[in-house]
Amino acid sequence: MSAGIGSVLLRTVRVLRPERTGLGEPVDVLLSGHRVAAIVPAGTGSSESTGDTGSTEVVECDGRALLPGMWDHHVHMAQWALARRRLDLSGARSAAACAALVADRLATAPPAAGEVLVGFGFRDSLWPDEAHRSLLDAISGDVPVVLVSGDLHQGWLNGAACARFGHRGHPTGRIRESEFFAVTVALQDVPDETLDGFVADAAAAASARGVVGIVDFEAPWSLPAWRRRIEAGTTGLRVEASVWPERLDDLVATGLRAGDVVPGTGGLLTAGPLKVITDGSLNTRTAYCYDPYPQPPGAVIDHPCGLLLVPPEQVHPLLARARDAGLEAALHAIGDHANTLVLDAFAATGVRGRIEHAQLLTGDDVPRFAELGLVASVQPEHALDDRDVADRLWAGRTRRAFAYGSLHAAGARLALGSDAPVAPLDPWIALAAAVHRSSDGRDRWHPEQEIDRAVALGASYGVTPGSVAALAEGARADLVLTDADPTTCDPATLRAMPVAGTLVGGRWTHRAGI
Repeated sequence: MSAGIGSVLLRTVRVLRPERTGLGEPVDVLLSGHRVAAIVPAGTGSSESTGDTGSTEVVECDGRALLPGMWDHHVHMAQWALARRRLDLSGARSAAACAALVADRLATAPPAAGEVLVGFGFRDSLWPDEAHRSLLDAISGDVPVVLVSGDLHQGWLNGAACARFGHRGHPTGRIRESEFFAVTVALQDVPDETLDGFVADAAAAASARGVVGIVDFEAPWSLPAWRRRIEAGTTGLRVEASVWPERLDDLVATGLRAGDVVPGTGGLLTAGPLKVITDGSLNTRTAYCYDPYPQPPGAVIDHPCGLLLVPPEQVHPLLARARDAGLEAALHAIGDHANTLVLDAFAATGVRGRIEHAQLLTGDDVPRFAELGLVASVQPEHALDDRDVADRLWAGRTRRAFAYGSLHAAGARLALGSDAPVAPLDPWIALAAAVHRSSDGRDRWHPEQEIDRAVALGASYGVTPGSVAALAEGARADLVLTDADPTTCDPATLRAMPVAGTLVGGRWTHRAGI
């Protein structure tokens, strides 16, 4: 067998095989032609056995684990790249504390004249005080301030920012859902070369965590930007680029169908699903539920059960359009009522696809995922971030919240992700949360909804053309080498998994210590 130029021989690795739930005995693995060319007993992968002519790179792996590369199945890549450079508000436990962080930044590192101070990550559902524009106006003067919530579904703006982004005179400065999504897009209006540099840095950081691919849900259509980035040299990740309704016609005009590779991208970029956000979020109290959210006594709430952002009479034609164009659909649904309506829409139109989040489900809806052949695209770290919020806002219903165990038992296919920047773009964090529902020393939260490691690992691999779930000859050489065994290590090690190397198509995208 000819290894060919650019071949890699990984000596003494332990691999996850289809017939096992754990790692096997040490083997040598030869990568050639972008794929796994051979798996042979450890110590036998010599130049004679492989037919090597001297062009193979030999890497001593010392018994490390070798797994298929990890995917993050739900990312907002531009927002994640920007959030990594924004004021971190995730530690604020009150509106006053959040405002204090803003005041400190304005005093120590104010934005340049005309620029916006942007913070990210506040979660106000459990705050003892109210986030109001007056708190920000008292410290910010004429500097526009936009604070983005950790769930991306609302913003807290001062008066200057309200005026700048079309909400002059807004009584509270709290902008939610579709109106805030427009602000989010406006905040991404930075020069292409600047944003592309931020994305390249974020992609490199993902590679260092063993990520070989992402599904990018950046609005309204990230495919053209990714084509530009790949051509410019950002080639560490495979990207499946979704499209939102406002750009659906543009994607259809290209003739690309679900999973088609975009020409000129070296196989790294494919056409992704139509993304539709049908309801809001838990923290913002806009996830569309059958039961009302708890409210202060005497309060008059316009939408006590949350918000249905795109009703069925709009969803069904969108899905039919995607189906007829050969595309799949990815529908955001968090509340139980929203999930019922989305499942109904998939059933009525016959389109293939996935439900993003699926955070609260009725018992009757759980088996429908498998019956309809839908993927449950879930973000396990949200179960840990939101456990206290869910206990308050979904009191009495949390046994069916983040119900990964129930979905798996009913035959649904799971795909794990982060929803970065809502949670970090790190597949080991998601995987650890799926198998051990605690990260802070407290008792595990609804451990009956945990999934085992083999299932979680399978849900972390890429479900893309040419991929093979477990490492085998012929599989695409998208791989990760880890210093610890992810099938047996303790939860803390799993969460912080040390990654020794990442390869995409047999090409190193990250190396550390090998």
